[in-house]
Amino acid sequence: MDLSTVTDLVPTADPADWREGDAWLAGGTVLFSYGSQTLRRLLDLTSAGWPALTVTADGLEIAATCTVAELYAFEDTAQAAPVRERWTALDLVRPCCDSFVASFKIWNTSTVGGNVCTSLPAGPMTSLTAALDGVAEVWGPGGSRRTQPVAELVTGEMRNTLAPGELLRAIHVPDHALRARTAFRRLSLSNLGRSGVLLIGRVDPGDAGGGLVLTVTASTRRPVQLRFAADALPTADDLAAALDAAIPADLYHDDIHGLPAWRRDMTYRLGEEIRSELLTGPVDATTPDGGTR
Repeated sequence: MDLSTVTDLVPTADPADWREGDAWLAGGTVLFSYGSQTLRRLLDLTSAGWPALTVTADGLEIAATCTVAELYAFEDTAQAAPVRERWTALDLVRPCCDSFVASFKIWNTSTVGGNVCTSLPAGPMTSLTAALDGVAEVWGPGGSRRTQPVAELVTGEMRNTLAPGELLRAIHVPDHALRARTAFRRLSLSNLGRSGVLLIGRVDPGDAGGGLVLTVTASTRRPVQLRFAADALPTADDLAAALDAAIPADLYHDDIHGLPAWRRDMTYRLGEEIRSELLTGPVDATTPDGGTR
């Protein structure tokens, strides 16, 4: 890392302490690996002591400082025991954590909030929390508080709606999404490669409308969500048409982890696999050519 311009490490979670030249520090895995020639101070959020995961009456609160390791272990904790069978969507947590394709050193340092705020297209915590209708709680200077769906917070590659001085305090995942039936699909160009395509589908319980929600990430520069009401569940042609309408050609990501044309084709294929699995039953999820799942 190269942070030779940093002169102070300040233990604080108060946006009032922020000033130009500061950066919020949680795990710091991306910050330290990228380096900086402009930062002067790091504001250390780990000193806040926020509980990593909190089961509430209406869902699950994930602190921004919750590490990947803590999230991965959650389903085996005593805290999760009363809700584990009811919250079937917790089955998505470990596949999303595994999508980091990272060592235990990263898992024990990297945070959920940091991954969302870095806003890389392949960020698996963005994939997880966006797919489950996670809502970000954002604190700002002057005591301001606001909330925003994670699917809207991330606006592009390393771009989001956070203003200078704002910090992500937590992500609230609602009970109805945690009770949904889900399906997960991921592709990479190599066994240990960054996600090139990552789609998550869910069918909400009847008391939450029973609709289908498909969330597209990694193949696109920002999360894209398609929602279908229970009385208008899509056919294969309907889904393809919805993807056409929702994702213009220039929204597909383009880097060494996958060309836009490949990402587009695999988005359609995996989207149809998910639709078929959730609406008609399990399908053969044979890995398409050119990728691993």
